[in-house]
Amino acid sequence: MVIVALVFAGLAALLHVYIFTMESLTWTSSRTRKAFGTTAEEAETTKLMALNQGFYNLFLAIVGIVGIVAIALGHTGIGAALVLAGVGSMLAAAAVLLASAPDKARAAVTQGAFPLVAVVLLVIALV
Repeated sequence: MVIVALVFAGLAALLHVYIFTMESLTWTSSRTRKAFGTTAEEAETTKLMALNQGFYNLFLAIVGIVGIVAIALGHTGIGAALVLAGVGSMLAAAAVLLASAPDKARAAVTQGAFPLVAVVLLVIALV
């Protein structure tokens, strides 16, 4: 069960690295604007905010990845704490998105599905 939880945590981390790429590196591109439903003007205006937000996503992914590596190396306690901190924060962010912008439910579910499964399976495996 731990391995399956870590696979989902890894998928969540990869998704958040992708989100980082869109928010911090390609925010004003037409493809990213289409994905986020923004106009060229909105993207330009919010570019610095998106850059910062993208790095939050990257840092959450890094925390999760470091936790996965720690568990793989036999440091279950610290690894689990890091995985739960990383993917738990991803899940919380998805919940905030859903609560604050119900019209973004699809994005919130996309952002939160892998972390939710990872948290549930990891907690079950550790109990």
